[in-house]
Amino acid sequence: MNNDEAPPHEQNKMVSPPTTTSLSLPNDILLSFLSRVSRLYYPTFSLVSKSFRSLIASPELYQTRSFLHRTESCLYVCLRSLTDSNLRWFTLCRVPDRKLTNFSVSKMRSRGCCWRKVQQSLRFYSSSSSASRLLEFINIDFPSTLGIRGRREFARLLQLPASDDPVLHHNVVHGQIIVSGFDSDTYLNNILMKSYSKGGDMVYARKLFDRMPERNLVTWSTMVSACNHNGLYEESLAVFLEYWRSRKNSPNEYILSSFIQACLHVNSGRSMVFQLQSFIFKSGFDRDVYVGTLLIGFYLKEGDIDYARLVFDALPEKSTVTWTTMIKGYAKMGRSYVSLQLFYQLMESNVVPDGYILSTVLSACSILSFLEGGKQIHANILRHGHEMDASLMNVLIDSYVKCGRVTLARKLFDGMWNADITSWTTVLSGYKQNSLHKEAMELFSGISKSGLKPDMYACSSILTSCASLHALEYGRHVHSYTIKANLGDDSYVTNSLIDMYAKCDCLNDARKVFDLFGRDDVVLYNAMIEGYSRLGTQGELHDAFNIFGDMRSRLIRPSLLTFVSLLRASASLSSLELSRQIHGLMFKYGVNLDIFAASALIDGYSNCYSIKDSRLVFDEMEEKDLVVWNSMFSGYVQQSENEEALNLFSELQLSRERPDEFTFADMVTAAGNLASLQLGQEFHCQIMKRGLERNSYITNALLDMYSKCGSPEDAYKAFSSASSRDVVCWNSVISSYANHGEGQKALQMLERMMNEGIEPNYITFVGVLSACSHGGLVEDGLEQFEVMLGLGIEPETEHYVCMVSLLSRAGRLEEARELIEKMPKKPPAIVWRSLLSGCAKTGNVELAEHAAEMAIACDPADSGSFTLLSNIYASKGMWGDAKKVRERMKFDGVVKEPGRSWIQIDNDVHVFLSKDISHRMAKQIYQSEPEVEKPRKQVIQYKSNPKKKEAAMANPKKKLKDSRSQFHLDP
Repeated sequence: MNNDEAPPHEQNKMVSPPTTTSLSLPNDILLSFLSRVSRLYYPTFSLVSKSFRSLIASPELYQTRSFLHRTESCLYVCLRSLTDSNLRWFTLCRVPDRKLTNFSVSKMRSRGCCWRKVQQSLRFYSSSSSASRLLEFINIDFPSTLGIRGRREFARLLQLPASDDPVLHHNVVHGQIIVSGFDSDTYLNNILMKSYSKGGDMVYARKLFDRMPERNLVTWSTMVSACNHNGLYEESLAVFLEYWRSRKNSPNEYILSSFIQACLHVNSGRSMVFQLQSFIFKSGFDRDVYVGTLLIGFYLKEGDIDYARLVFDALPEKSTVTWTTMIKGYAKMGRSYVSLQLFYQLMESNVVPDGYILSTVLSACSILSFLEGGKQIHANILRHGHEMDASLMNVLIDSYVKCGRVTLARKLFDGMWNADITSWTTVLSGYKQNSLHKEAMELFSGISKSGLKPDMYACSSILTSCASLHALEYGRHVHSYTIKANLGDDSYVTNSLIDMYAKCDCLNDARKVFDLFGRDDVVLYNAMIEGYSRLGTQGELHDAFNIFGDMRSRLIRPSLLTFVSLLRASASLSSLELSRQIHGLMFKYGVNLDIFAASALIDGYSNCYSIKDSRLVFDEMEEKDLVVWNSMFSGYVQQSENEEALNLFSELQLSRERPDEFTFADMVTAAGNLASLQLGQEFHCQIMKRGLERNSYITNALLDMYSKCGSPEDAYKAFSSASSRDVVCWNSVISSYANHGEGQKALQMLERMMNEGIEPNYITFVGVLSACSHGGLVEDGLEQFEVMLGLGIEPETEHYVCMVSLLSRAGRLEEARELIEKMPKKPPAIVWRSLLSGCAKTGNVELAEHAAEMAIACDPADSGSFTLLSNIYASKGMWGDAKKVRERMKFDGVVKEPGRSWIQIDNDVHVFLSKDISHRMAKQIYQSEPEVEKPRKQVIQYKSNPKKKEAAMANPKKKLKDSRSQFHLDP
């Protein structure tokens, strides 16, 4: 053995330093020790890490405060044994300012010194506790370093679980590697670089990477992966590009997979993958499970699911991550049925699905409302023991909720012993989505009892339920909880609070919430604008536009929902100019071509009585979904453009879209407005073929259509076949009987309705009172009016119109007048016209003049009051007064709305107005008019002679037939 090295038995003896007294190290002894050390060693200095400085600079190694103040240049030495006796490491510390400088000593044998001499020197000067602490620090604190002999031991140390401070642990081992001469070892540097990255210290990892003299493929792959692991994706791509330019070996699957992963998170990475994909495919790396899976994820992010499927099918081996990525990609692309097909392929390949795959497949079942598929996944969860996974059970509950099986979802929730706040919120949201708002309120009350605290999502859901039930007080309680729980700043909660107060008609409270928590958040502005637009009063509608003006002054960019709410407000104001201004702003912000925006614009223009603008918006849309078509249908029907609605329906049948229940509801309504029973029956047949006859909207439309077409029997059949009868359905059948003068049947239906527990509303009594009026059931009408008051229903204008008509038809004009004068608000023109119509039947000129003056004062532009009064004068032979009424109409600019008639020939409806020349065959019609009119005059001329009358009647039938045959031309 070399004399410079201490024998092993002597090293072991030096582990336990001798017992010393607790005295300070004298200045002369320390300086003498330092001088001997400086003569023994000629150190080579190199900077070591900051963590070593903090370790060495412990307060126990310093001298007393008085010693520090007396000696400014005093240094002490901490010696440490490392892997080889020929290599020694020590740290010098400048005491006054405690700034540490770490050094490393190279080979000491060349200077003729040995480690034994140094230890003997320390033993010689071991009269103080500080010297003992130095020896204790050297030999006891890190005893494992004494036995290290090679790089395998270093690799094992680096791969051991780190302590509470992994950076310190790696720095210690790194320092030992440096002084052991392995600082150029590529194998150890790769492991050390990976250890640094796992500990989150990319600064040391990068420095180590930059100082490595030699780098192999593992080095580059480790560095790229380390950057990805710490979220430094741009730096990862920079390292990969540096490797690609200087590569000596072909890349492997690990560096390529890390490269693709970085590209998924960087915008510029898209082009880089496309540039490299040819190399990947030619080299066959696309068949590697890691590279292939990441390629699938990249193509799915780009929206190219076909390329992703090609890579997926080409993979010889697929991991659970591969299956999850592909299944989730199809679900996100709206092709959930393909996700289910892939899942069945997965099950056939004997791969056991994990929780991620099951969650993805359950989401696909929820989108498709595929209840049976959800049950099969549920069985798979129970079979493989995944029911302990709370997150997976939450997805299963959500699947049942979205399939409408709230009871099953609640049963599953009640069986969970580990239900978290997400579980509670999922069931709460399910109750809200299925309009079970009372159950939602009961469930919300149980959250606090279970020891959990409702979060922002739970509060948002329950506030929506409170808004639907108009439960203002409960909503206030939730509001107080959000303040106590410090949830008021959350945008979801604030938005729900504004919506709740607005729907409960408490706009002042909604505005207070908005002013208190409102920030530069477009969602909150949208909620406030929607709240003002919903009420529809003049003041609130103008406040909605004021909010929008404030929004623009704050430079907050409006969203699509902002313009939708504004269009609703402008439609309520019937302001076409305002709607056009909003349309212009939509052009400016680039949202006018959105399908949802087009639907809102069509509705807005239709409500402003500008159906031509609605059609222009409709025609400008290159892609139209069924909602846009239905908006156009609804606009035509609302504006009584029933023929255009039917023509547009023919265009719909030629498109890819298929009509739904809302489409057929509008079409049936259009057929009813045209009184076309045949057309209505044809639509009814299509409805039955599609299985939509049980829909409430369809049932009500059919009832109205059959009623308008003069077939109350068919209306009653449609009513009887309805699966569920709501109050709208009962109102429709009662109105049907009222329109046909069958008052007794209407009263019977009202009695049946109340016996079945359906509470009548004000529309119900409009139909009942109208039926009594048309049927002459005066006493029954008065009785039902009292019943309505007893139920707490305040009489509206329609009820007073029916009652005045009921009394006037019975000749009880004075009672009708007294009823009008007792109205709580100023009677509108339609009420006085109802009295005027009754005066026309009884011939009461004096009361008719009073009623006409009151009606004209309320609505000077209406021609009905003038016409009724003129007819009353004419019936009494008061031609002068009748002439004065006509002259007054002309002077005031009141124009009587022309009559309208139509005829259906060969399934083609022809509409005519008085003196109308817009029909495409108007010239032929007017040319044949004298031939049709001549026989009619002859009938009048020979009315006194029955024989001549009979001959004249035979002739015009032939003439009329001949004239009608002229119109059977090809269009």
